[in-house]
Amino acid sequence: MKLGELEKEIKKVKVRNKRVEADKAWETSFIRRFLVAVLTYFVIVLFFYFAELPKPFVNSIVPALAFLLSTLTLSFFKKIWMKRYSS
Repeated sequence: MKLGELEKEIKKVKVRNKRVEADKAWETSFIRRFLVAVLTYFVIVLFFYFAELPKPFVNSIVPALAFLLSTLTLSFFKKIWMKRYSS
């Protein structure tokens, strides 16, 4: 490979790395988790409402909070798993 081709490849790798880092930051961000919890809440409200279940706005809080709680604890369990896996 020529020097110019190597420079182009390095630039491509750097651009890809930035994109991957941004994607990972989004996946682990609190904003994403919050948005998914809010969307989960509204979908469950609609389901409860059309299923004619009692208090759809109140009862939909539990599944949305359960989702948020589960995503917050995943990083803790991931660290434990990583330690065991890498040993």
